Amino acid sequence: MMTVFRWDCATHGGGMIPADQLPATASAITGDDVVWIDLSDPTPEEERCVFEQFHAVHPLTLEDMTRSRRNPEEGSHLPKVEEFPDYLFVIVNPLPAGLGEPAAKPDPNAPANAAVILDPMVGLESKNRPQLSAVLTRHVLITHHYLPLECVNEVAGRLTRHTGPARRGPDYLFHLILDAIVDDYAPVVDRVSSQLDRLERHVFRDPSPKVLARMLRLKRLVVRMRKTLILEREVLARLMRGEFELVEEREIVYYRNVYDHLVRYTELIESAREMISDLMQTHLAAASNRLNRVVKHFTMISTVILPMSLIAGIYGMNFKKMPELDWQWGYPMAIGLMVLTGLSSFALFRWRGWI
Repeated sequence: MMTVFRWDCATHGGGMIPADQLPATASAITGDDVVWIDLSDPTPEEERCVFEQFHAVHPLTLEDMTRSRRNPEEGSHLPKVEEFPDYLFVIVNPLPAGLGEPAAKPDPNAPANAAVILDPMVGLESKNRPQLSAVLTRHVLITHHYLPLECVNEVAGRLTRHTGPARRGPDYLFHLILDAIVDDYAPVVDRVSSQLDRLERHVFRDPSPKVLARMLRLKRLVVRMRKTLILEREVLARLMRGEFELVEEREIVYYRNVYDHLVRYTELIESAREMISDLMQTHLAAASNRLNRVVKHFTMISTVILPMSLIAGIYGMNFKKMPELDWQWGYPMAIGLMVLTGLSSFALFRWRGWI
């Protein structure tokens, strides 16, 4: 679906227009007019109309945009920014739609139930994560994505109510989208932190293999988020340094603000990754300590029973001439001796503080 917005800066008006009213080429847009074209799950015909007829882009740019559709097994492209003679090309990886919603309350009977936190994040664990591609020119912003994105819908709704920011240019419009993308990470980072707190409590209470599996799953998710955030941080760092002519100097301060937020979330995710590693080490240590306690208990039981088994084995030998066989107190003596050795071993363990 192709959605077109056009704002006339001379008359301070504008908004959504029918797709058939889009000029034939981007060069036909003059003055200070600003056009935003959003391609959401576009058809091949819409892609050819925009990227071949309206504004021709390099074949490599089009290849990066359509990668997830052409080769689903390769997944989406990682964040990057490239400058071409007549446009700026940027790729970012927003969060899947629905991740910004509040998480469900955890099951009180299963305080470390990872499904409460991780199930809404399946899109982060998949290779087919959302990819937002953007082409910026002096007057045009083109966004391209195959999956629905809340950040695009949020900015479009904001500009429908207030058209003032749209007249600042495509670079400012793209900053609004980036800002919405980065803000979507806040609830996800909070949920990851809450999940880590629950897992930490559960590690000391029940270091089971199920808890370790949950930590491994959470670690994969955090590592993937960390990789995406680091690459997006590099993209924003280049955008705010003034490397590109299509990003005006007056807008750099806004990109710097988004960069600061992204750095904070990157540091939080990095802390979460380190905490998961520490929890895994703690889990292994707790499981090993628990196993040692079990082995110690079995060892002490075996040690208590060993003298008793020795006595029973001696008097269970089938020799005819054993002095105690004809003694009327032989059986009580053997039983008493076994009880005495068992109690002596138990008392020794208690005295040494082993039990």
